[in-house]
Amino acid sequence: MESFAVHSLSTSSSFSLSNRASLLRRSKPTLRSPPSIPLSSHPLRSPLLLALNPISSSSHKKPHFVIRSSQSPPPQTTLPPPPPPPPPQGAKLVPLLLSVAIGLAVRFLVPKPVEVTSQAWQLLAIFLSTIAGLVLSPLPVGAWAFLGLTASVVSGTLTFPAAFSAFTSEVIWLIVISFFFARGFVKTGLGDRVATYFVKWMGKSTLGLSYGLTISEALIAPAMPSTTARAGGVFLPIIQSLSLSAGSLPGDASKSKLGSYLVMSQFQSAGNSSALFLTAAAQNLLCLKLAEELGVIISSPWVSWFKAASLPALVSLLATPLILYKLFPPETKDTPDAPAMATKKLEKMGPVTKNEFIMVGTMLLAVTLWVCGEALGIPSVVAAMIGLSILLLLGVLDWDDCLSEKSAWDTLAWFAVLVGMAGQLTNLGIVSWMSSCVGKILHSYSLSWPAAFGVLQAAYFCIHYLFASQTGHVGALYSAFLAMNLAAGVPGILAALALAYNTNLFGALTHYSSGQAAVYFGAGYIDLPDVFKVGFIMALINAAIWTLVGSFWWKFLGLY
Repeated sequence: MESFAVHSLSTSSSFSLSNRASLLRRSKPTLRSPPSIPLSSHPLRSPLLLALNPISSSSHKKPHFVIRSSQSPPPQTTLPPPPPPPPPQGAKLVPLLLSVAIGLAVRFLVPKPVEVTSQAWQLLAIFLSTIAGLVLSPLPVGAWAFLGLTASVVSGTLTFPAAFSAFTSEVIWLIVISFFFARGFVKTGLGDRVATYFVKWMGKSTLGLSYGLTISEALIAPAMPSTTARAGGVFLPIIQSLSLSAGSLPGDASKSKLGSYLVMSQFQSAGNSSALFLTAAAQNLLCLKLAEELGVIISSPWVSWFKAASLPALVSLLATPLILYKLFPPETKDTPDAPAMATKKLEKMGPVTKNEFIMVGTMLLAVTLWVCGEALGIPSVVAAMIGLSILLLLGVLDWDDCLSEKSAWDTLAWFAVLVGMAGQLTNLGIVSWMSSCVGKILHSYSLSWPAAFGVLQAAYFCIHYLFASQTGHVGALYSAFLAMNLAAGVPGILAALALAYNTNLFGALTHYSSGQAAVYFGAGYIDLPDVFKVGFIMALINAAIWTLVGSFWWKFLGLY
């Protein structure tokens, strides 16, 4: 039957209707049930063969039946599954009601102090409702911040120019441009190349591999000002590649061979890398802007930041991989294949490209201007604008890259709202009233300024268990805690910098405490109980290092 089908197909162009009928009449006496053939390959199911089936003519009025295998099931029509229901639209009802209720309670139920004007108290209520929404998330962060801004304008609490005044802030735009620089590092592959070189040089043992990754991140950090971008775009892919080659699989018992340790070490080290340089994380710049709103102005901010952070941050960076090697040890101690893998990867990447050279030169220029900008009369944001302009002119980045960097524009929106509200609260006297109240309480306990400094820093750090964003924490609490420090007699620059350094260190407390936390935890190499346990222990170790080493170092620098 199969040979007949093939032959009939090959000669179908010359077949006449009578020939087909005679052949079928001759085959009729020998008709038997054919062997079982899958429906998908049955020759009589072919559209071409169905065209050859005889149709009853005028001389033969017999019905025509399609021959089917007795063992083949009849064809069944399967309906496609129904589409999933559309996701819910609009705000989440319970978080929305709670966020709004907090603001209404402050405005109408809490008695207004006599020292505070009605306008200031109303703005405080809107601000607290906005902060509650950032924590409870009835809407995305940028959308909720815009609603808070709208409420302040509609209620007449702020004029339109006052509400939008922070959108022209130099610090806000410096943060936005920093996101574009981070995209340039990922797009050109420069960050990946630098990290791979350190794996090649230091990767013969697991501990050396961890140190290579940690040091390379510290070097990249000042020119790639996004800890989340460094984690997701550079270091996690390298760690995953090394772990898989060693037979260490995510979500499997083998993850403890290599992957768990490398992920945990990089996760815990990232906060110190971000604290080392002013331009290593977006929240650093926001901290200094808020400090400036309270009258704490740091001259030569890039250099001053680095000098104060250098010794405690470097000690913590060098100690973290070794401490975790004992506290959270890998099963695989030696990685002799890692340098060879890195060498092969570098060969595959080829020589340094033109765009990578441009990226290096541009970032060296930007960092130089950030360091020497005050002496040259070039503000930090202008230095960043010059760097971005070079990248756009030479084609390393195009405008579509900038437009598609959603996190940059989202940050512009909600950072500007928080900074603007915080600035107006300061202008209207809310912050000074709160700080004087806290100062009186601290004085009633006869606390010296070092004791008050320690209590306030610890409280600021521990409250982060309630936050899922470092920048959200800064926008909500940095100004208030800095004002409390000032009221307690803590030197302004010391208080401002210490709070800012803490903002980076508490990014490794939990799996939700920062953007990089979500990236590293989502890789599947570390378990949730380990994240909380190691995060708490390393927080204590970092606090000890920064307190002991930092106190000595800051005294030497004359910060107090």
